[in-house]
Amino acid sequence: MLALGLDCGTGSTKTIIVDTGSGEILAQASRLHHMVKGLPNGHIEQDPRTWLDAVDETVRDCVAQIASRKSEIRAIGVSGQQHGLVVLDEKDRVIRPAKLWCDTSTAPQSDELNHAFGGAEGLIAASGNAMTPGYTAPKLLWLKQKEIAHFQATRSILLPHDYINFWLTGEKQMEYGDASGTGFLDVRKRTWCRPVLDYIDAGAAACLPPLRSSRQPVGVLQQARREAWGLPENVVVGAGGGDNMMGAIGTGNVRAGVVTVSLGTSGTIYACADEPIVDGRGEIAAFCDSTDRWLPLACTMNVGVALDQARALFAFDFARMETEISRVSAGAEGIVFLAYLTGERTPNLPGASGVFHGLNTANMAAPQMARAVVEGVMLGLGYAMRRFAELGVIPTEIRLTGGASKSAVLRQIAADIFGCPIATLQSSEAAALGAALQAAAHYSLSAAHPVSLEELVQNNVKLDPARVLPRATEGEVYAELLDRHTGLTRALKSEGFFDTAALAVT
Repeated sequence: MLALGLDCGTGSTKTIIVDTGSGEILAQASRLHHMVKGLPNGHIEQDPRTWLDAVDETVRDCVAQIASRKSEIRAIGVSGQQHGLVVLDEKDRVIRPAKLWCDTSTAPQSDELNHAFGGAEGLIAASGNAMTPGYTAPKLLWLKQKEIAHFQATRSILLPHDYINFWLTGEKQMEYGDASGTGFLDVRKRTWCRPVLDYIDAGAAACLPPLRSSRQPVGVLQQARREAWGLPENVVVGAGGGDNMMGAIGTGNVRAGVVTVSLGTSGTIYACADEPIVDGRGEIAAFCDSTDRWLPLACTMNVGVALDQARALFAFDFARMETEISRVSAGAEGIVFLAYLTGERTPNLPGASGVFHGLNTANMAAPQMARAVVEGVMLGLGYAMRRFAELGVIPTEIRLTGGASKSAVLRQIAADIFGCPIATLQSSEAAALGAALQAAAHYSLSAAHPVSLEELVQNNVKLDPARVLPRATEGEVYAELLDRHTGLTRALKSEGFFDTAALAVT
């Protein structure tokens, strides 16, 4: 059987077709997305129509690559960037561009929600999570406060992957995994948190779609889509989920002990848990996963962003960057970089900015500074990994995925900072693969010989045989550097240096 997986991310849509019997990726295609231009500082938005166009183009491309076997496609699954706010009117038309996960213009609304419930502790008690600007709830409150006409016209509230599912099937629903990133789901009970919704507006809950198990499909592919793509009848569209939830499935992170680190535009760390992992400090998100379990998660905002900026600054291509930083020892000769170029989410510092610390006449050179950027990106994730350990989530193996995981030097730095063996995936499209496998499991429910999601994961998620092992000496260097990185962040925050950028946000 063939399954089609879509990953609609911040920067692009990536589509694959996988043979779930052999695990072979038979086709793949991608299309770039662009942000809405000319917005004020902190506002980051996309037109949802661009997602649909990218899905249409990449599916057509992939189907053309396997034209002789397209009749074997039985399931489609969608992975989407989390938290984005898609609002539809009474005729199901998009009212305005979607505010994305990385939009920090909603920091005042996030603060208001935290304050209204007695601080982060009150919201954690109510829903399991403190509020951050990235979540959907502050975006909805922002819409009510800043664009009242658009808010009043809203009849449906969807997340990016829900909107694509709606376009594919005509059905609106929200599954537990992606819903847990809205800020208005009680993750312990998997029900809407009415106090948060009612605080935003008494009518907000009525705009939400039905909340359903992640183990149930959305429906079948609409005739118009099916005929346009030349696919057979009764193609099942899986529940799908947020990109992190689908990435967990696509990296085989469906049991305790495995931790996934995804290195894309942002950086995320997540694990599988049989019970909710609620962080009393609110730094680790207590999300549900898309297998009806839980997914403790930490997100940093500047991975690909910081690495791209460093390459541009020093005029390094990828190969040159690898060569130059490999010549510099662990610790970048005393330079520490705080990679908060677009603010930060873990720790929650939406107004923060990037910092080089420790520069002197001996180390202020491109190779040392470039290495400090790579180390700073990974130390930010190292801070989150420490917090995971404090909550009892101890990895036995880390599965590294995303574009930056292709760097051999970065993989070794990651192993040294995390102090754990690193495995990489043969497929770099973990989220798309996870979506395809989840949808295949949904289709299999109606088959004569059902195959579980766990079996599909075991047969289709393929690891590279080589592991990157942590080194003791470098690990000691990075342990001290992480203390310095954390201390510098706290010192700058306490003195108000990370508040200035937020003042420009409207």
